Amino acid sequence: MQKADDSTCKFQGKVKLPELSKDGDVILGGIFNVHLNSFHQIHSFTGQPVETTCSSFDLEVFRLVQTMIFAIEEINQNPVLLPNVTLGYKIHDNCASSALATKIALSLVNGPREMEPIQTCSQRYTKSVAAFIGCTRSSESVDIARTIGPFRIPMVSYYSTCACLSKRQEYPSFFRTIPSDQYQSKLLAQLVETFGWTWIGTIRSSDEYGIFGMQAFTETVEKLGICIAFSESLHRTDGGDKIRRIVEVIKKATTKVIVAFSSSLEMEILVKEVVRQNVTGIQWIGSEAWVLSDLLAPEESAIFLRGTIGPMVRKTQIRGLRDFLMDVHPSMYPGNLLVNEFWETQFGCKLMLENGTDQSDTTSVFPLHCTGEENLNQTHNSYSDLTLDGSSYNVYKAVYAVAHALHNMFSCKDKEGPFKNNTCAHTLDFKPWQLLHYMHSVQFTTKSQDKIYFDENGDPVASYDLVNWQTNAQGLKEITTIGYYDGSAPSGKELVLNKEAIIWNEGQRKVPRAVCSESCPAGTRKVSRKGEPICCFDCTPCAEGEISNNTDSIDCVKCSLEYWSNQQKDRCVSKGIEFLSFADTLGIVLVTLALVGVCTTAAVAVVFLQYKHTPIVKANNSELSFLLLFALALCFLSSLTFIGQPSVWSCMLRRTAFSISFVLCISCILGKTIIVVLAFKATLPSNNVMKWFGHTQQRLSVLILTSIQFAICVLWLTILPPFPLKNSTHYRDVIILECDSGSRTAFYCVSGYIAILSCICFVLAFLARKLPDNFNEAKFITFSMLIFCAVWITYIPASVSSPGKYSTAVEVFAILSSSFGLLVSIFTPKFYIILLKPETNTKKHLMSKNAETKIK
Repeated sequence: MQKADDSTCKFQGKVKLPELSKDGDVILGGIFNVHLNSFHQIHSFTGQPVETTCSSFDLEVFRLVQTMIFAIEEINQNPVLLPNVTLGYKIHDNCASSALATKIALSLVNGPREMEPIQTCSQRYTKSVAAFIGCTRSSESVDIARTIGPFRIPMVSYYSTCACLSKRQEYPSFFRTIPSDQYQSKLLAQLVETFGWTWIGTIRSSDEYGIFGMQAFTETVEKLGICIAFSESLHRTDGGDKIRRIVEVIKKATTKVIVAFSSSLEMEILVKEVVRQNVTGIQWIGSEAWVLSDLLAPEESAIFLRGTIGPMVRKTQIRGLRDFLMDVHPSMYPGNLLVNEFWETQFGCKLMLENGTDQSDTTSVFPLHCTGEENLNQTHNSYSDLTLDGSSYNVYKAVYAVAHALHNMFSCKDKEGPFKNNTCAHTLDFKPWQLLHYMHSVQFTTKSQDKIYFDENGDPVASYDLVNWQTNAQGLKEITTIGYYDGSAPSGKELVLNKEAIIWNEGQRKVPRAVCSESCPAGTRKVSRKGEPICCFDCTPCAEGEISNNTDSIDCVKCSLEYWSNQQKDRCVSKGIEFLSFADTLGIVLVTLALVGVCTTAAVAVVFLQYKHTPIVKANNSELSFLLLFALALCFLSSLTFIGQPSVWSCMLRRTAFSISFVLCISCILGKTIIVVLAFKATLPSNNVMKWFGHTQQRLSVLILTSIQFAICVLWLTILPPFPLKNSTHYRDVIILECDSGSRTAFYCVSGYIAILSCICFVLAFLARKLPDNFNEAKFITFSMLIFCAVWITYIPASVSSPGKYSTAVEVFAILSSSFGLLVSIFTPKFYIILLKPETNTKKHLMSKNAETKIK
């Protein structure tokens, strides 16, 4: 390894730009934030620009510098990769300054004269770099990528994650070996969703890294229905008032889950204020830029940052790297400012030059002098501990990516090249855009068997380890891996998490709650609050007949026609089925009445049959009486068809059987009424009207009148018969099984025909009720028809006001009442005479004019 050439130059300006360099056939440029910029440079055009001041030597970043040198040395010793070609390097510290990083990049491209116009050097570099390895911060990479992009000089970053750098048209020569924040933002959003958090706070740094990273995160969580309670930004140069205000916002917030997309510098400032104000109980979700950083003292981290969860670049061991790091010594780089400062920072001592003076012109903060015998193997910090993160591996991959691209370019065969006229690039005299061509297609496998390639945006496949800040037995911070994220996995399976291994902010195992409103249970739906985010809502029960069987349902689902919501409104249950059943108490009563009616009718028929030769039976036309009794029995039996679950046959039978039976019954009564009227007319002199209404005419009249109703019923059943119907309009949670009349016209014709016959019969009987007959039956027929009409007139409003099975019961009751009315009104007087007054059951008594008075 050659010594650093900067030892031969004496800078006359205020800025010293120490570098590590080595000559080679192809030079790689390196830009690292070995120091921090302790002064915020304000852009002004009224005076000379303020020079950058560097401070706070970063041991971790110096490890990355040495990793780049290690990778280059390893490639130079590889006989297969880039044979006969040696790689050199020029590595600069840009002190976390974008302006200085841009100046360094221009210097490496154009030569050192642009960097230090006033200098005296024994040697000058004239060879420009072929590619850049850098930078650390996204803002610096953005500035450099914009500067060198038009020249198509490849740049491979090991640490810049801003999603903005994936814009190929704006940054055509930018590549990186660390995943884009687009994936990290998606991962953080998935974490928030996985733990059921819908009400979170966000904090970001005011740079490209924080702005674009938080923007991608916000867009993702909004699609997932997650709301942001507050959003704050900060920069390391912000005053104390702003930092205190941000902490006050955190204290007053209704959520304790905060996603911080920030660099370690900003987070360190913030958490120190959090410690000062003693704000505990915060569940931090961090980005990879700070989640592994030592922001606080170990004992403070265990209190205020315990439970922190975040991604980190996957760790991979690089064989030989640790030995290389432990071999670094100031004697290997005589006079190099970076190495000397590293040694002083590592061991807390002050190096002396050969002449016995301090190695720097400034007063050292270390009182002791270094002996040169210090041993790096006895140190344990971010420089020596390679297990902390995968940043060294990213630098290693970046160097190898450029080396493989160079190898592929130098392996081009004449007349088989990808350029104009199938030409190849000139070895050691190639153009930057030619190397850029091969960078797009570079693909190789590392010694750790990782496949490295870039997508169309210059990004690698996203891969993270998920870590959790826990405390060990001594109460100190301990980083524990709790899962991983693989961007190459199928959609929905990228994140693998061991939830049981997580320790939360206050040492709990239970996931903290972060919601604006508690979840709406099943049976309710969310109703947004006016003027508030969608995560703030009220829960309202579902309406009757609607359900929600998931938590946080936006809408309730209406149950299908045959189902209804249960009491909890979380599932649909079958509606109750209602019909007039034989098993119901009401059904049993009606069946009993019908059977009583049939039995009574049969008993009357038996008595009449036994006394059919008596005058009272003969005088009342025994043939019509027996037919009437038969019709009444049918009326009682027809009521049974209304009871039980409706079917196609029962619906057709109940209407037609009832209609025909009642017409037969009323036809018989009408015949008896006509006989009474004609019998009176026949008692007048020279009147022979009875011969026109003898037994044959009586039979024909009953047959014709009944046949008309039968014909209407047949037509009804042919055109549109009654059918069973599931009625769900009367009750919301009950289905009524009933019979629909089918053809309304046929139903009205059948009912109207019964009504017409009843009215005719009532009118004739009413007119004949006072005829001076011995035993005038007209008055009893009048009374029976009065009962019949009254029952059916009353039935109409009673049926309308009694839906469901009670409507059917009312109809059955009307049938039974009217049937009993006819049976009792017409046949009770005869029973009375036959059984209780047999002495009046004589022809002489019936022929007597005062017979009626005597009966009374």
